[in-house]
Amino acid sequence: MKKYKLTQRMVLLVVFTLPFAVFAGKYPQALIDAVAAAKKATPVVTLEQFKTAIDDPTIWIVDVREPDEFAAGHVRSAINIPRGVIEFKIWKKVGYPDKTNMDQKMYLYCKVGGRCALAAKALRDLGFTEVYRTELKIKEWIEAGNALVK
Repeated sequence: MKKYKLTQRMVLLVVFTLPFAVFAGKYPQALIDAVAAAKKATPVVTLEQFKTAIDDPTIWIVDVREPDEFAAGHVRSAINIPRGVIEFKIWKKVGYPDKTNMDQKMYLYCKVGGRCALAAKALRDLGFTEVYRTELKIKEWIEAGNALVK
């Protein structure tokens, strides 16, 4: 049996490509590529960091799903700013125009990770410095015994 040495490039390829294999045929390659690029360009927080942040009033937990998804159940202490309007709705939340806080720490999540990656990149592109995405998947969150609130 031939042994193969895993390189860092091979590991990154699996990490960034494998999750998108499930989207093959469901979405255009351009979207799959955009989500992969957003994930690569934005920092991620661990599940433990995310869980700790739920009880930290200085860190915003931002659910970027649609309002009906949020209403059906969301992580405790989360605020809802949908991905489609986050670039517009965030300003009032951060005190624009009087006391704009571009350093407000935010942990973004969605259903499976694509929307929060795109939203995190969009906010960082606008100049927000403390925006992080999670690898949280709602189904896994519930299966691990974590509650959602309505």
